[in-house]
Amino acid sequence: MKQPTIFINYLSFIVLCSISFGLQLKAQHTNPPNVLLIMVDDLNDYQGAFGGHPQAQTPNIDRLAASGTVFSNAHTNVPVCQPSRNSMFTGVFPHDSRDFGWTPHMKQAVLKNHKTFVELFKENGYLTLGTGKLLHKNNRKYWSEWGVPEGINYGPHAYSGIDENGKRIMGHSSVPDPFKSINVVDGSFASFADTPVRTNAEGATVETGWTFGKKAFRYVNDNDRDLTPDEQHAQWIAKKIKHLEETGNTQPFFMGVGFVKPHTPLYAPQKYFDKFPLEDIQMPITKENDAEDSYYSSVYPPSEMGLHYYQALQESYPNGDEGLRKFLQAYLACVSFVDDQIGVVMDALNNSRFRDNTIVVFTTDHGWQMGEKDYLYKNSPWDESTRVPMIIRDPKRSKPGCEVAHAVSLIDLYPTFIELCELEGETTLNTSEASLGGTSLKAFLEKPKTKKWKGTHGALTVLGAGINQPIEGLGVNKNKGALWHIEILKDLDPSYVMQQNYSYRTENWRYILYRNGKEELYNHKKDAHAWYNLAYDPKYAKKKEALKMEVLNLLKQP
Repeated sequence: MKQPTIFINYLSFIVLCSISFGLQLKAQHTNPPNVLLIMVDDLNDYQGAFGGHPQAQTPNIDRLAASGTVFSNAHTNVPVCQPSRNSMFTGVFPHDSRDFGWTPHMKQAVLKNHKTFVELFKENGYLTLGTGKLLHKNNRKYWSEWGVPEGINYGPHAYSGIDENGKRIMGHSSVPDPFKSINVVDGSFASFADTPVRTNAEGATVETGWTFGKKAFRYVNDNDRDLTPDEQHAQWIAKKIKHLEETGNTQPFFMGVGFVKPHTPLYAPQKYFDKFPLEDIQMPITKENDAEDSYYSSVYPPSEMGLHYYQALQESYPNGDEGLRKFLQAYLACVSFVDDQIGVVMDALNNSRFRDNTIVVFTTDHGWQMGEKDYLYKNSPWDESTRVPMIIRDPKRSKPGCEVAHAVSLIDLYPTFIELCELEGETTLNTSEASLGGTSLKAFLEKPKTKKWKGTHGALTVLGAGINQPIEGLGVNKNKGALWHIEILKDLDPSYVMQQNYSYRTENWRYILYRNGKEELYNHKKDAHAWYNLAYDPKYAKKKEALKMEVLNLLKQP
């Protein structure tokens, strides 16, 4: 009577062994790739590989570009830090999540229901290692191990004195007002060798120095100083790669490093400023009165950051292009500085056994506009602000040095990770109305000029609406103070979607639709600098309508 039970148990044993053997066989053949994500903050196309400035010195980024696939027409989905990273890491379009402000992703009404790709990697058995500025608001639970404690730190800063809370941060003393008084982050640029000073009660000039707030930053000279947070992040990643190799690690890893520079304040060691003598700086190519046929100022007041910053810089340095020249020198210096940190990370990877089984992704959260259209900041609808450098080096698929001209965006990275690494599992924590946006870029890695990519024709960017034109149901993030920083307080009314501003970039065209109905249209194939708005030229009415329909379809609007 017991034979059937014995037989069934025997069959169960055979089945279990077969499943186990199959899983082992799959693991042996799959050999999941590692992933190294390198993110830089506020980086435009000022790298040799992307041709944004002829004097840019970025040999490490350029070498990475030469070994991987260059996406020369990649764009952010939101041209400001937090919402850009929110959408990139969760894979949800801002117009689907209604994330038009500065809510941390884990608190935002829709995004809190979505897993970041870091979580999905971890669920798929990856070791997750991170340091620096990746998500704007980090969650340590996503990471198997987190790096340098400083995390997101825009310092060191100049300081003016000492109070009970530490050293009072100030704008750098070498920068005149009103630009210096913008704020202690955005209104400052200088070499570390330019020691900050203040005036004491007796009217005498007193040297102060550099600080992180409660912690001093020691600088004697470039060879005798403390390390900046970005340098610490680079070294942590390099040491972690070496440690994994020395310990014989076989677990696949997802490793992320986020560098802050060239985010303001634009401070860097003197040697990086020396690379760009002030008198030799080549200024951005601009056209006088270029902003006259654009409509950004019709929905944003003069006090909006980019407009205000440019005007304040002009007032602080009334002699020609002196102010913009100095700012540009500092920006180029900071780009060169962060390129060296990328070199530290890439040298560690390239000299390890992980090189040929590690996918490297290099990008940023958005660009930066350097005075074009009388604008100095991010959060604009034009190429300088929306375009992001993007490089993917997949040892199995990338054709070294190939360029992809099709418009793509940061939203495409999440599905790319899923396909390249064969990640399994749901991307939501529970039922949500928003689906994973974007399309895997694998097809472009295999054939850079393919016409069979299943993604969108263009890249969509949203600029959050300003509170100078109140939207019922929306509140103000008073802590930020900027007119375009808004938070959704209660519901997710679909009508909010069309109360924002949108910019849409294809391979050759850019179409902009402002919340008040104003439009811009540029033919980048013939007008690389977007000097001529064709939106109201009857000859281009059909092209404008076609691009507008593509935008409305993406927004799911009639």
